[in-house]
Amino acid sequence: MPIADIFEKTEFSRNDIIQLLSVNGDDEKLLFKFAAKTKTESIGNTVYLRGLIELSNICSKDCMYCGIRKSNQDIKRYSLDVVEVLKAVQFAYDNKYGSIAIQSGEITSAAFVDKINTIILRSKEISNGEIGITLSCGEQSEETYRTWFESGAHRYLLRIESSTEELYYKIHPKDDTHNFQTRLNALKTLKKIGYQVGTGVMVGLPFQTIEHLADDLLFMKEFDVDMCGMGPYIEHKNTPLYQFKDSLMPLKDRFSLTMKMIAILRIMMKDINIVAATALQAIDKIGREKAIQVGANILMPNITPGKFRDSYALYENKPCTDENAEDCKSCIDVRVHLVNHKVGYSEWGDSLHFQKPI
Repeated sequence: MPIADIFEKTEFSRNDIIQLLSVNGDDEKLLFKFAAKTKTESIGNTVYLRGLIELSNICSKDCMYCGIRKSNQDIKRYSLDVVEVLKAVQFAYDNKYGSIAIQSGEITSAAFVDKINTIILRSKEISNGEIGITLSCGEQSEETYRTWFESGAHRYLLRIESSTEELYYKIHPKDDTHNFQTRLNALKTLKKIGYQVGTGVMVGLPFQTIEHLADDLLFMKEFDVDMCGMGPYIEHKNTPLYQFKDSLMPLKDRFSLTMKMIAILRIMMKDINIVAATALQAIDKIGREKAIQVGANILMPNITPGKFRDSYALYENKPCTDENAEDCKSCIDVRVHLVNHKVGYSEWGDSLHFQKPI
């Protein structure tokens, strides 16, 4: 079927998505052009900022792809104190970033829960309630999610990494700490509480097929996500999946496939927020800008204190670890304007798809 005919449909079938993920050449350009048009018509050309604070690389999980997994002994562990975090929040507020995103390894201790809650409350204080707050702190209890929500966090990103249970267990240990159903239930709980909920997957994993990726996009549509973060899988030498490095598709193909995933999701879910992932920039210096051109509308400039950035190494060749928050700020406008977009300063940039619960 000509892909122009697929674009005429109101709903894509699994086979439609598989066909779109397989396009190259002129058809790929056509896909990207249609996704760009869809984005402009649905949400405009504004890019919203989330000042990224990598709170801690201490993690209770042992995910087989991740550089900060519990079993990695070759990493210097750290945890920012509240003062360091609030200094970064102040920077975001002063520079009109609109929102922050707090990301960390998965910890469920009472001390960690209290620390996040303190950061949320203090962030609201120092910004006169104006700073938006996204959390990405893994699986927590319903009580914890509710506490953080009531304190002022309103968006939560919890990546499923693969919506196919069989593949999920090929990239995670199969035990009580890494349970597919627990992950799904956490996403449902976040939605029930009232968060804007985001999820996402890695593209180009070992054992992953085009069919898996098509199912991931259908999962996001069916779950009715408000936001999404997808990036190319980039291997890390201190992980079990590294042994499969020779069987992976080339990095440039993982990049291209991620771009197609972003474009197709934008067409399928016209008004959600889609992140231009930092991992894209690890492959292509203007990877995030290219993602913005085909459907992404969120940038996450890193405002973590520079001395800790190398230690939050989920994958290798992470970009911008030698910069500070000031460096990131100076190039945001230039990069965004290069691709004919504008930055939505001092705006939360909430997902238009999200509707407040009654």
